[in-house]
Amino acid sequence: MEKRYALTVAEDEGGARLDKYLTEALGRKFDEDEARHAAEAPSRARVKQLVEEGRVALLGTRPRPLTEPSYRVKRGERFEVTLPAPAPAKPEGQAIPLDIVYEDADLIVVMKPAGLVVHPAPGNPDMTLVNALIAHCGETLSGIGGERRPGIVHRLDKETSGLMVVAKTDRAHKGLAEQFAAHGRDGKLTRAYKALTWGVPSPKRGTIDANIARSSHNRSKMAALKTRLDEDGDDVTSGRRAITHYEVEREFAGGLVALVECRLETGRTHQIRVHMTSIGHPLLGDPTYGTGMKSRAAKLSDGARAALTRLGRQALHAWHLGFEHPVTGERLDFNAPLPEDMAELVRELEG
Repeated sequence: MEKRYALTVAEDEGGARLDKYLTEALGRKFDEDEARHAAEAPSRARVKQLVEEGRVALLGTRPRPLTEPSYRVKRGERFEVTLPAPAPAKPEGQAIPLDIVYEDADLIVVMKPAGLVVHPAPGNPDMTLVNALIAHCGETLSGIGGERRPGIVHRLDKETSGLMVVAKTDRAHKGLAEQFAAHGRDGKLTRAYKALTWGVPSPKRGTIDANIARSSHNRSKMAALKTRLDEDGDDVTSGRRAITHYEVEREFAGGLVALVECRLETGRTHQIRVHMTSIGHPLLGDPTYGTGMKSRAAKLSDGARAALTRLGRQALHAWHLGFEHPVTGERLDFNAPLPEDMAELVRELEG
C-alpha cells in the first residue's frame, strides 16, 4: 500500500530545490525509522519523478500539488509526499503479440496498439509492452533505462496507438535518448500524429506554445497554463514548456470534425490532448479531456456515432517516426496508416 510522509522545511533548508530537499529529508526519515531499516530511501531521480507525477503536495490552508522539481522551498513550508506501493523489482517476459515494423541487433520498431500500456507501473504491473519485448528480445534488451522500463526512450499513452522505437543495446539506448531529448531540434528525430478533433482549429495551421503542469483540481489530468509575467515582465509561468505544431488536413460533417496532423517540439504527458483542448478542440473519444461533447456527437450521422462509440478511446495515432540509427548513422523513417478503429470512424464521417 502507498505511504505518506509529512515534512517541514527547517530554518537552514530554505532556498533548496524541491527535489534536493525532499531527497535529503526523506533520507533522514528512513534513517530514523528502524521499522524501515531494510528499505532504501528514494533516489533523487525517483523523487523528481514523484514530484512530476503530482505526488508531492504543499500543505496549508489550501493544499496544492507541486509538480516542478526546481521549485525553491521556503523555511516553515510543510509538504506531504506520497510513495506508491513498491512494484516487483524486475518485469518478466510475457507472450504478448508484437506488431514488429523493423528490427536489427540494436533496436526494434513496433506498432503499439491502443489499450497496451508501455511499461509496468502502479495499476498496470504486467501485460505491458515491456513484458512483450522481454519475451521477444530476451537478455539482449537494454537495461540502461532502468529495470522497470528497459530499452524505453519514449512513451505513448495507453489508449494512443502508433509507432515506437525501443533500444536493445546500451549504445543504442544512449543515442536514441539523446535524439528524443532534442525533440528534433538537431534535425535527427521526426514524429507526427493524426488526431480527430471536435471542430476545425483556426487558423488551420499554427503552433500552440503553452506550459503544461498537473492539474491542481485533478491529479490524473494535465493542464495548459496561461502565461504569467512578473513585475519586471519576466515569464514566471509554472509547469514545463510544451510546443505543438498542428495543421488541419481535412474537415468532416460541415466542420463538426477535423483530421489534424500534430508534430511535437517537446514531449510532455498528454501534450497533444491537452494542447488541442486548450484551444477549444478536444479529441474525439477522449474520456479525460473531451467530455461535454454530447451535443456535438448528437449531430453526427448514426454510422459515425456508432463508430465513435466503438472507438472507445481518444482518436490519436502516432503515424510517423523518423530518426538517425544510433549505431550506423543510417536515416530510418516509418509510416503507419490509421488503425482500423480510427479508419472506420473516418469512413463514416465521409459518408
